[in-house]
Amino acid sequence: MVIGLTGGELFARHKAGSLLVSVAECVVEDNASVSFGVNPPFLWQHITGHYTNISVETGGKQVQAAKGMTADVALSDIRLQGTEDSKGTIGSLNATLTWTSAGIKDTVAENLPGVGALVTDVSTDPAAGTITMQAVGDTEVTAKPVVNDGNLDLQIIDVSGPFEKDTVQTALDALMTKLNDAYPLGIHADSVSVTDTGVVGKFSSQNASIPNDGSDDACFAKL
Repeated sequence: MVIGLTGGELFARHKAGSLLVSVAECVVEDNASVSFGVNPPFLWQHITGHYTNISVETGGKQVQAAKGMTADVALSDIRLQGTEDSKGTIGSLNATLTWTSAGIKDTVAENLPGVGALVTDVSTDPAAGTITMQAVGDTEVTAKPVVNDGNLDLQIIDVSGPFEKDTVQTALDALMTKLNDAYPLGIHADSVSVTDTGVVGKFSSQNASIPNDGSDDACFAKL
């Protein structure tokens, strides 16, 4: 019986782990690893469809369109008990998104055609809480990452060079809207800080509904 229960526990972890890795990798468009809480035994969690804690960590290549971003996600009270409207609920989701300076540069270059390609470097100033994008022609754009109504935005502080401040702000607003709107499960930004190597944002969601197969979130179809 002990051998059977142990085998069942390992099989359930492998099966659920493979499934959730597939979902996570689909959502972030990068490699991911998944681990589970151990209390109560995972086999019981799997049978009941009520998971106490799940942790997800991504590879750091990208999170959707944000290049050079790593996601470290903690989920709790996950109930895969479907209704007509959803496949279940996630009681709490907390995520730390770490975005490197090089990743910001690559993201701007890829998502702002023409103008983005002119950016040659991105540096940070943790004391001022700002990032500076250097571009060809002695152009510099200094922006402050801020949280605005649950969204992570880049607020222009100063622009030197041929571009108007309002023009640059409009372009960055469009980029950040694209990134913010892509987050699933009602995830929103809570806080942001600037480090020596990039930007770190804290994100969360409470009592989120897991989408059904017919929704636009096709990544959750396998659950």
